[in-house]
Amino acid sequence: MIRKKHLLLFIPSTALRASLLLAAVLLIACQPQTPTANPDAIMTQVVQTAMVLIQQTKTVSTPLPIKTAIPTPTVPQTPPALPAVFTTTTLNPLDTPHTYINDECQYLKAKWTSTNAMPGTIVITIMFHGIEKGAITDPNQISVHDFNQLMNSLHNQNYTAISMQQMMDFMYNNAKIPPRSILLIQDDRHPAQNFTDHFLPYYKQWSWPVTNGWISAFGGTDPVLAENVALSQQGWINYQAHGVIHNIAISPDSTNEFMLSELQGSINNIQKYFGTTPIAYIWPGGGFTPKAVQLARQVGYKLGFTINPRGPVMFNWVPQADQVDPQRPLLLAEGPASDPLMTLPRTWDVDAQQHLGTFTAIGNAAVAYAQQNKAVEMRYYNIACAAKDGPIP
Repeated sequence: MIRKKHLLLFIPSTALRASLLLAAVLLIACQPQTPTANPDAIMTQVVQTAMVLIQQTKTVSTPLPIKTAIPTPTVPQTPPALPAVFTTTTLNPLDTPHTYINDECQYLKAKWTSTNAMPGTIVITIMFHGIEKGAITDPNQISVHDFNQLMNSLHNQNYTAISMQQMMDFMYNNAKIPPRSILLIQDDRHPAQNFTDHFLPYYKQWSWPVTNGWISAFGGTDPVLAENVALSQQGWINYQAHGVIHNIAISPDSTNEFMLSELQGSINNIQKYFGTTPIAYIWPGGGFTPKAVQLARQVGYKLGFTINPRGPVMFNWVPQADQVDPQRPLLLAEGPASDPLMTLPRTWDVDAQQHLGTFTAIGNAAVAYAQQNKAVEMRYYNIACAAKDGPIP
């Protein structure tokens, strides 16, 4: 019994090994004992026998190695070449489309997002000065008859007027606007009756808003200020900056002080009396310089309008000239300013109607060109842009 007690100290923890060890002990213990047997030798034999039995039970099958699938190496895809910028032969040869979004991924995402403006959407900005009931005495004037005829022609050809805020959202983000849009800008100070007689009927009939380029020369003493402030509160007319002195156009000889006084002074005046901050600067007399454009950006303007009748604009597409056209020497070249959004073209009111067919054709051709290249542009985006910019909604 003493031997069994000592033997238990060597019993393995597992049940199988314990059973085998116990069997070995009992087997040896049951053997007849001889008087001459050495107890230590017997114990050694018992232990050795038990260990042999335990070792025989330790044969463990080696598990088969797990087959690990070797991934097929991903072959990087090369994005296709993007199509050239849309062009048209109906523009003047020196008026070429200029883009202003450098990030192709940003542009394509905004262009093809389904809730944004459809590719090929155009905006015609029309410039009005005087709308005259009587005889025309100035080339900047348009008769009431011609004005009404123009407005009806625009509507009949499926054009819709938008606000300056809509224009900014479209040009920057391709925000949704009607595919054939117009921006109506009446330059200079006018009595309220000018707007209620000529523009209000079209707002009532078709919800067409109008923009006024406000001259801030007289500040709070302007005799037509109060009535224009009252109009601004009705929501269908918005007031944007058109200079302070105004009748001195910005030129290469203009000092920084003068340009800032015109640009910042207009903002201060409109904020003070109209309670709004202008987002657009209508360059007085069409005068601007590269430095003036930089200063306009510096004080916060988002859009700028020339008097250059280059044609319609689209998202990331503005027709401009890089050099002065000898056939049209009065039109300043916008290219040197390198900021199409601050040097946007405007079509003169007296010329707009005769160009509507051409403008519409440009829009239609742009739609067709966009659809023709959609698959390529989508493939480019999916390869080059989707990983960092996400899928196109």
